[in-house]
Amino acid sequence: MRVHRWLITLAIVALGQMAVIMMGGIDLSMGATISLLANVLVGVAKGQDDRLPQAILVVLVLGIIIGLVNGLLVAGLRIPPFVATLGTLGIAQGIALVITDGQSVVGIGDRLPELYNSTIAGLPFSIVTAALAYAVLHGVLYHTRFGTYVSAIGGNREALVLAGVPATRYHVAIYALGWLMAGLAALLLTGRMNSGHPVAAIGMEFDAIAAVIVGGTSFERGRGTLAGTLVGVCTVGVLKNGLNVLEVSSSLQVASIGLLVIVALLVDAVRGKA
Repeated sequence: MRVHRWLITLAIVALGQMAVIMMGGIDLSMGATISLLANVLVGVAKGQDDRLPQAILVVLVLGIIIGLVNGLLVAGLRIPPFVATLGTLGIAQGIALVITDGQSVVGIGDRLPELYNSTIAGLPFSIVTAALAYAVLHGVLYHTRFGTYVSAIGGNREALVLAGVPATRYHVAIYALGWLMAGLAALLLTGRMNSGHPVAAIGMEFDAIAAVIVGGTSFERGRGTLAGTLVGVCTVGVLKNGLNVLEVSSSLQVASIGLLVIVALLVDAVRGKA
């Protein structure tokens, strides 16, 4: 059960990361900022169950704002995404450590854990949330002009600009959409842990990026599929679970995921030259 809950949260993060990578970008700040959003959720709720809806709304809106900031840094100011989101990572992690004094923040109340452990039509709340996130992204990426532009930005941004399309606007918007997914992930993470912690999601962005790459999303050609990303999430989950069963140290687990990423990139490079 613990593995499946972790995978569901990772899947939502990976879906948002996939949309960003399809544009030729990357977001290294998701893990640190999800941790920050989780602590904001706990802080706004403050153990008062009637404040939970406002707390959730604040987290989702804050997530979108962070996405807009990252998008403006990358698309508006033309700062390389690696550099821009690395800076955001440091800011988010620093703020999270300051407001929590490096400690877990408890007192979320009973309503969020109850919501997280509830079922809808016989399905766990987390799975329903992930399914809705998948459905929204699927509709946006595959059934709207917006989704066509996302692929075009990753494949040939200059041609899109020459065609008169406001590429920067769409570029920023996809970062915001990806960060809406991160806000949902923060909600699930907090419900699962029943608390906030300043480093709870550190490293999750690495696992998400690995899942997206293993799932076949290309950094340079605007190609990628949501289904492939889910396969990548399952692959990372199976690998991590197997290494846990074998009692492999956490350091070697990170190295194994890194090796998996390199192999996937090599396969993608060979496939691109074919």
